[in-house]
Amino acid sequence: MRARKVMSALALVTLGLLLSGCGYNTIPTLEEQAKARWAEVQNQYQRRADLVPNLVATVQGFAKQERETLTAVVEARARATSVTIDASQLTDPEKVRQFQEAQTQLSGALGRLLAVSENYPDLKSNQNFLALQSQLEGTENRIAVARRDYIEAAREFNTALRTFPTLLWAKTVFAGKQPLAPFAASDAAQTAPQVKF
Repeated sequence: MRARKVMSALALVTLGLLLSGCGYNTIPTLEEQAKARWAEVQNQYQRRADLVPNLVATVQGFAKQERETLTAVVEARARATSVTIDASQLTDPEKVRQFQEAQTQLSGALGRLLAVSENYPDLKSNQNFLALQSQLEGTENRIAVARRDYIEAAREFNTALRTFPTLLWAKTVFAGKQPLAPFAASDAAQTAPQVKF
């Protein structure tokens, strides 16, 4: 009786060791890492969306005649925050494209707003504006890093679905797992933005 328990325990330990080295945990681990990276992308976009009203309000105080640009920023922010995507939709390239397009529109509007600020010397020396501009620049850098990290995590996950030995698990136990959609540069990003004063 005791020998049977020892053999059962030994068999379980052996099976556990074999499974731990066979790649079974790789697919869910990489998927969760990619989802976490996506959450960071969304976090940075939210940070930017939170900064925009403060930046707009600061610029409004100095540049009352620039209503068109300020309105474009406010509208782009509204569109960017209304188009959402969660981790369960990362396998839908169209949803990812729509999300990215809304964020790109906000980036373009912010770029025009910062270009407009060049016409206002008092605004450029205002500490609030300078602090917001610096935070926005830092946020844009964080967004770029977060997107890069997500792209890498999605690549690792997608590769695990297609390579041996994890391919065996992807075709059997994890057969429902779909590749994650990577970020792709929008068509507008292929040309350099034109800044007009």
